Amino acid sequence: MISIIKAERLKWKKTFIPKLLWLAPIVTILMSVGLMGGNFFQTGAYNWWYVLLLPGSLTICCALVIEKDAKLKYHSVLALPLNLKKIWFGKILACSTWLLLITIIFLVGITAGGWIFGNGLSISESLIGSLLIFLTFLWQIPLCLFLAAKCGTYLTILINIVANVVGIVVFADSEFWFSYPFAISARLMCPALGILPNGLPVPEGSTLSSAEVILPGILISLALFTIVSLLTARWFQKVEAK
Repeated sequence: MISIIKAERLKWKKTFIPKLLWLAPIVTILMSVGLMGGNFFQTGAYNWWYVLLLPGSLTICCALVIEKDAKLKYHSVLALPLNLKKIWFGKILACSTWLLLITIIFLVGITAGGWIFGNGLSISESLIGSLLIFLTFLWQIPLCLFLAAKCGTYLTILINIVANVVGIVVFADSEFWFSYPFAISARLMCPALGILPNGLPVPEGSTLSSAEVILPGILISLALFTIVSLLTARWFQKVEAK
């Protein structure tokens, strides 16, 4: 499996994926500096991050991973003496390591920015918030890989960004947040970082500040990651050269 992941990452060298790893966190931080600043720098950056920049970046990454093989009509994949399920899981794990790296880069940047502009969040809060974002976005990786294979790059980006925005606007602060997986990240940020889905602070005494939602949110996300990975792997096993 490690060799499959390394092979996947080698394919990325001449794509936009490695640049996106740095560009997305930098753009998020600069946007927050320009639009928020001061003690709201960190909370503003986090809000931009999980609402728009990370969903968009992750979708682009997954779409480009599939696009590389799709241009060759999957001949390069089908020619390998490997189970197609293993190749699919390799793609998922490669994208998962990319998500972990971009999360760490954002965390380092947001922490350094906090020292300059003032800490709105403690380091422990940032660590917990970043970890929750990573865990609750994992399930979108196999979904985006599948959508990219079925719908193409641009439509996949549109579908996933719209789905995330709907989750944040409609479901994240409702009692039915758990029924719409795209809302989970924003909902968990309420108790973890004290940020409402619209970027404002959670009012004191609000039920949205309850940490009881964190464990269910993590479990739902990890269960979805497992289920969607297995289902899409079964589909990929039946793929044929076009």
